[in-house]
Amino acid sequence: MSRFVRYIIAGICLLASTLHVNAQVLVKADIDRDKIIVGENIILTLDVRAPLGQEMTWFNLDTIPHFEFINKGKIDTADGVDGKKWVQQLTITSYDSGSWQIPQLAIKIGDKTYYSDSLSVAVSYSNADLSQDYKDIKEIEDVPNTDTNYIPWVLGAVTLVALGIIVWLFRRKKAVPAVVPVAVKLTPYDEALQALEELRKKDLPNKGEIKKYYTGLNDILRVFVQRKLNIASLEKTNEELIIELKKQRMNDEYFKELSNALRMADFVKFARYEPGAADNEKNYGVIESAIKTLNNIA
Repeated sequence: MSRFVRYIIAGICLLASTLHVNAQVLVKADIDRDKIIVGENIILTLDVRAPLGQEMTWFNLDTIPHFEFINKGKIDTADGVDGKKWVQQLTITSYDSGSWQIPQLAIKIGDKTYYSDSLSVAVSYSNADLSQDYKDIKEIEDVPNTDTNYIPWVLGAVTLVALGIIVWLFRRKKAVPAVVPVAVKLTPYDEALQALEELRKKDLPNKGEIKKYYTGLNDILRVFVQRKLNIASLEKTNEELIIELKKQRMNDEYFKELSNALRMADFVKFARYEPGAADNEKNYGVIESAIKTLNNIA
């Protein structure tokens, strides 16, 4: 076989291998109906497939214009020989009549961002049934008067009770107001360290509540960043929070470990990833070190 033919065969194999890898990523959105009456439910299905071992940041599903979330189903995962599959079903509805678009939704897999297709939904009001007989408005009907002889007695009793309460209030000695201790508000730093210690005492990982553990770590850092650095961290995704924290004067190694800890929190919450005990302890220390570092440089 000549050298030229070998080069051609090698090139074809390389191209086929590249196409196979790229074809492993699939991002799809689908709805069970594209026409609804105002207030009817739609099932929005998000289907993602990617190679095993790829880092993934799930869709940001806070709001969709003209639609409201009724229920956000859990993310189901399945591993196969050719990759991993994530599926989530969401129940949404709309109270605005018109033709609306469910926009493209972005998901990050590895170093690339992929988008689902946009979906059109027509929302309308139900049509009136003109074949039914016209129903006129009924006139006001007089209600027969019942015996009300007991009313004066009731009013008299209520008056006597009211007078008795007034006399009792006037004769009552003025109570000495109780001294209410003033609560001392903790600094953002002290509050964060106290919250971390309370989280550690709960021993959530050993109780099988790993998602609650990472949500706690995530929230403690977010509250500290908002109080200490005046960054609206509670309204941001972890990826957006990482971008904001990059602007701070943190050591590169500290910042890298903090970014990894926040991304792992997303994997645990959205992809049901279960890290080991060593990772749980390490990420606790990373969050604690980040709070101390940011407190010193802010």
